[in-house]
Amino acid sequence: MRAVNVSGHQGVSEVLAEAMTALAAAAGAGVVQAATTDAWTVLRVRIAQWFGRGDGRREQVQLERLDRTAAELTASGGTERERELHEREWRTRFEDLLEGLDDTEREEAADELRALFKETAAGGVSAGDGSVAVGGSISVQARDGAIAAAVLNGGARIDHRPPMPDPSQG
Repeated sequence: MRAVNVSGHQGVSEVLAEAMTALAAAAGAGVVQAATTDAWTVLRVRIAQWFGRGDGRREQVQLERLDRTAAELTASGGTERERELHEREWRTRFEDLLEGLDDTEREEAADELRALFKETAAGGVSAGDGSVAVGGSISVQARDGAIAAAVLNGGARIDHRPPMPDPSQG
């Protein structure tokens, strides 16, 4: 239960608590959003490490929970009800861990969590069937008669300059 502040102003601890609650809610939603995407394999490991805080056994427990979440979301087809259920469960897990830390540890853990989701969102790449996705730079070996097309969000280098086409070829 939340204490009522009769002065009409929020105290620092109330603002921090609300910020941690908002972060936990966003992280819970992030888990559910990523659970059925290509970003999942990387994110699930990073989240388990975050929860484990250096304890391999705790990390393994979280990996199992994350895998169960992904499996249940996949099996249900990601219904709104199922998504909300898992968002609440993960929000609660994030809140519980954050609340159990002292102020300094809580801020560090919150910063790590924000960075984890930011990195995953920025580095997440995906590709359809017959496609290749690269989350960094790519080097393309040009061959006679080869055509390549891409959308690049990083650097690219062509290791061999293809010959100029004969003017009669267009």
